[in-house]
Amino acid sequence: MNNKIKYKGVVVPVVTPLTVDFKLDEPAIEKMFNHFHKHHAMPFINGTTGESASLNLNLKKDYIKAAGKFKIAGDVLYAGISSNCLEESIELAKTSFDSGVDAVAATLPSHYHLSTDQMRKYFEQLAEQVPGPVIIYNIPVTTHMSIPLEVIDELSRDERFIGTKDSERNEERLQQSLELWSGREDFCHFMGWAGKSAEALINGSDGLIPSTGNICPGIYDDMIKAIYAGDHDEAFRLQKLSDALGNVYQNGKLLGESLWALKVLMQELYLCNEYIMPPLRALSAADKNKLIKNFHQIVDQGNLIIKTDTNV
Repeated sequence: MNNKIKYKGVVVPVVTPLTVDFKLDEPAIEKMFNHFHKHHAMPFINGTTGESASLNLNLKKDYIKAAGKFKIAGDVLYAGISSNCLEESIELAKTSFDSGVDAVAATLPSHYHLSTDQMRKYFEQLAEQVPGPVIIYNIPVTTHMSIPLEVIDELSRDERFIGTKDSERNEERLQQSLELWSGREDFCHFMGWAGKSAEALINGSDGLIPSTGNICPGIYDDMIKAIYAGDHDEAFRLQKLSDALGNVYQNGKLLGESLWALKVLMQELYLCNEYIMPPLRALSAADKNKLIKNFHQIVDQGNLIIKTDTNV
């Protein structure tokens, strides 16, 4: 089985677009999906960038069903099913595959610290009851645990697991991951650490999952094209541009604050509104104005052309 034919490239961890009363904004979903499609980027909903920890089960299901409705033919759709409740994750997975999702991604539950054996058993229990491909998602910043590479590698021998997304900022781990899986046709590696996108791709990673792809997916599409063409200088130029854009909404902010800031920039591009689910909240008007000003400076300096529809 060659999973790398299907599961690869640019995958955008999509924000959850909300209305002022915290309902799902379906027209914004369609607009975002069209924006990604133009740049050969695939959507990944209900992840960390999508505020999934703050969404109730019904809203997550509504997002999955709407994403399936607006999925563009030929695209690959991913959905997060992470929960502290195994039964809820399984329920989300079943809704996902019933709605046209191609693969689901799961982190460890985040409340209890787990032993290595418990981690392994958790994913095995999940795969036994999930009716489709599963991606093992490692993100210690939210789960407060790192899944050992040997656990992921052992699970990778089960065909139900088609890959891993790794957002851990660890150079040695990245190198070891690529040594383990870059040569495997049946198991994919997705880089969730945006600052190492070019390096990971050059050394054999199968795809990227950068939050900045919500606003500028074309940067990563161009990066992949440059690497395929052997132009590493251009890839690292694009990496610097990615870093600069990421710093605009992330630097000096908590994770939750950066998610609001990202939505502000998306509102500036007429993709969705800035509303964010409690307990997260907006920063000040001064912060917002500074954010937008800095964003346009980076766009101008990088000669970026970002075309989106002009109605939110």
